[in-house]
Amino acid sequence: MNKLRGLNKRQHFVKRIFDLFFSLLGLVFFIIPILILMIFATFSTQKFGIFSQIRVGENAKLFEIYKIRTMKVHIPKEDFITLKNDDRITPFGKFLRAYKLDELPQLFNVLIGDMSLVGPRPDVPGYADELKGNNKIILTVKPGITGPATLKFKEEEDLLFKQNNPKEYNDKTIWPEKIEINKQYIEEWTLFNDIKYVIKTIIN
Repeated sequence: MNKLRGLNKRQHFVKRIFDLFFSLLGLVFFIIPILILMIFATFSTQKFGIFSQIRVGENAKLFEIYKIRTMKVHIPKEDFITLKNDDRITPFGKFLRAYKLDELPQLFNVLIGDMSLVGPRPDVPGYADELKGNNKIILTVKPGITGPATLKFKEEEDLLFKQNNPKEYNDKTIWPEKIEINKQYIEEWTLFNDIKYVIKTIIN
């Protein structure tokens, strides 16, 4: 089996400069909306409107990802793929999730270097950190707010909700396809592709 090619040092540097510039630019535009959404989320959930979860990052390093709170109670790890129409989600939370606004605080994750604007979505422990062989190339880049796999499975919650066994379908169907998409993304990485995925995310 041929070893897959990851990003070289120059590509990592270019990607980081891109992330720094646009995360700062994004925060200039979105810091006030983030604060407003945080206040509304605080009232709707009766808890502080920003929360963090543990995710697997570059080189399998664990980090805290920031989100706007959408639920009244904590999400157990085993329930993370079965949230569609969950009555724990507040009406305001459903609005946030529908437009992915709950993920705006991840611009801070990008700014401090835990995440990238574009890359594989960060998963909970038990997935990316258990990759083997060539699949471990996914851990050579920072996880992203968006990316090709994220765009393809943007209706993932709806898809999982229709399954009799959502976790099994995720583990045997969605997760393996995401791995292949993300491997191809890394092998074929260009700055132009990152810009393209950001634009697609905004217009979609």
